[in-house]
Amino acid sequence: MNSAHSGVAVVGSANMDTVFTVDRAPAPGETVLATTSALYAGGKGLNQAVAAARAGAATAFVAALGRDGHGDALAAVIDSDGIDDRLVRRVDDATGQAFIVVSASGDNSIVVASGANATVGELTEGDRAAIAAASVLLMQLELPMPVVIEAARHAAAVGTTVVLNAAPARGLPDALLALLDCLIVNEHEATVVAGVDDVAAAGQQLAALVDTVIVTLGADGSAIYEGGGSSGTGAARASGTGGTPTRIAAPAVAAVDTTGAGDTFCGAFCAAVAGGMGRVDAARFATAAAALSVQAVGAVPSIPRLAEIERQLDAGSAS
Repeated sequence: MNSAHSGVAVVGSANMDTVFTVDRAPAPGETVLATTSALYAGGKGLNQAVAAARAGAATAFVAALGRDGHGDALAAVIDSDGIDDRLVRRVDDATGQAFIVVSASGDNSIVVASGANATVGELTEGDRAAIAAASVLLMQLELPMPVVIEAARHAAAVGTTVVLNAAPARGLPDALLALLDCLIVNEHEATVVAGVDDVAAAGQQLAALVDTVIVTLGADGSAIYEGGGSSGTGAARASGTGGTPTRIAAPAVAAVDTTGAGDTFCGAFCAAVAGGMGRVDAARFATAAAALSVQAVGAVPSIPRLAEIERQLDAGSAS
């Protein structure tokens, strides 16, 4: 982390989410009736920017919105959370959309139409300045890969900590992996990125390439692999933390909607790192935030604020 700089810069997507609640997700070829439907602000980039800002970090957002009603609504959300929106482009393409089916168990399935997000093809000078000014750069994979690599390369060059949430899951170029300080993936994403079926093996394999790898495990918390990557030596690079990750348990809660929980984790984690926390403590902080987020419907509406996260942590310490 560049100690001379502060806050979080998020380079990512912004979508309008249409959320359908159903008793159960439809099987292929099946039609089911939704019990409710609603519109919510979303997109991994926007969710993570809101999570970082609500967790206490000064947050700048590099993104694109259409010149349409959805874009206006998302712009209002960005402004209301105090996020620096000077780098949010307005373009002629339609604002990105996501269609989300949430079952009675809280599980979700998502289809995304990229829209304006696909127009973010390269960084502007303003984008570069925001990344250089930040302690942490946070990205996902809902923007074109070339701009993700460009942002990571610039951040690495100026000493800004580079964090990637590899979602939606896909294989990552070696050139990008070499630039990362921290990789955050869920169980499915870990196996896709690593190209192996076993989650633990995937975590160890990725930890040989990136200094810190966090595998989020839903209700089971997270596993943190440290000591690998380009700065690791010999055995550390071969097996991450000797094959034994640090495990962080999640609080036991009743999940209502898991949409945005991973994004809440990522944004809160980066806010904590930008604030000077070590990565394990930051992951513990982020786990508390994610546990709060699954107890409400919608991505952005469910993201907790700093005081709520601190109360959750205090409650966990007291139990």
